[in-house]
Amino acid sequence: MFIYDEFMGAIKIEQKEHMLVEEQSVEFVERKGIGHPDSLIDGIVENVSIELSKQYIETAGFILHHNVDKGLIVGGSSEVNFGKGKITKAIEIIVAGRATQEFQGLTVDVDAIAIKATNDYLKANTRFLDLENEVIIVSKILKGSDDLNKIFHRGKDMPLANDTSFGIGFAPFSETEKLTLETEHFLNGKDYKSKMPMVGEDIKVMGVRENDSINLTVAIAFVSKFVNNIEEYANFKEKIRSDIVNNAKNFTKKEVNVIINNGDSHELNEIYLTKSGLSCEAGDDGAVGRGNRVNGLITPFRHMSLEAAAGKNPVNHVGKIYSIVSKEIAQDIVKLYPQIKECDVAIVSQIGRKIDDPKSVYIGAIMAKGEKIEPISIKVHDIAQETISNMSYITQELSMGKYEMF
Repeated sequence: MFIYDEFMGAIKIEQKEHMLVEEQSVEFVERKGIGHPDSLIDGIVENVSIELSKQYIETAGFILHHNVDKGLIVGGSSEVNFGKGKITKAIEIIVAGRATQEFQGLTVDVDAIAIKATNDYLKANTRFLDLENEVIIVSKILKGSDDLNKIFHRGKDMPLANDTSFGIGFAPFSETEKLTLETEHFLNGKDYKSKMPMVGEDIKVMGVRENDSINLTVAIAFVSKFVNNIEEYANFKEKIRSDIVNNAKNFTKKEVNVIINNGDSHELNEIYLTKSGLSCEAGDDGAVGRGNRVNGLITPFRHMSLEAAAGKNPVNHVGKIYSIVSKEIAQDIVKLYPQIKECDVAIVSQIGRKIDDPKSVYIGAIMAKGEKIEPISIKVHDIAQETISNMSYITQELSMGKYEMF
């Protein structure tokens, strides 16, 4: 039943009777790690947006219009063997989109900022790329449309939505979702890399739960200079598999089975070996928006948006902003009211409408057995309203890179 009244306004709250994801017999969850080409390009364009925002503030006193969310990684070629490897055709990174290059007589060197931001991101998030010789960076960022520029600058007190779009969030994570995310974080963590440097940054984790058993299929790009022969490779795989199983005990009591690089054929010496720890060295391409949602996962058993949030401007791009805000609202609701077992939040805008005045907000709650949403509906409403009213702070945090985009 929906709860409507004048006080609620655009916010609609519904108690849902659906089965919890945790109670379903099957669940699929995917996480593309920081070195996966789809994640790499997401991180790159988001860093370009952050650096542009900093320069705009320095130049004009505030963030100017930009959307640099059309990025592409074109994979290179490599020759790899045990103990060695080289990239024979450079990886090409193309950053595209629209950005303000001139404002009231002041100019901003957008291309130079984009190229430096890309280099800086790769330095911080990869270990074995020779950026001077193995990567080509191209900026194809052009001037933005006059219509969107005008909308961008019209919102003096509160920015006006640049589009009619929506964002979706949910909470809490299921055990399978949490485990899938944390497995990649564990393998790509600094501590684990120091102990197991052969584990490359390009990692993908697919979690499949069937009843009370979770299977993790993990793809890891091994770094060739740390692997001397097939026996060593097999031993490393077994050590990593055991480490993943042990780490999983921090997140679930369910049975966890792990398979690493299932496409390998040890008999044929056909294994996942790379020079750089990245699959994009050998033809695997990446594009913005093809990877994780802003919660860090791909969750086909949940409501989710296909919004490519990375690289979009943090001031009035509601697809980006509402994706973060809806996630924050859902997390706050379940944290404060544990009788809500699952919470979905969807927020939709109208182009030209103030971003703190969305057209509609939907909150769907699955309650614990015997519980009803009505006694806490006003409090749930207030959580959503307070977060939406705090939109200026959220957009400021977004512009400084305080929220994960993938």
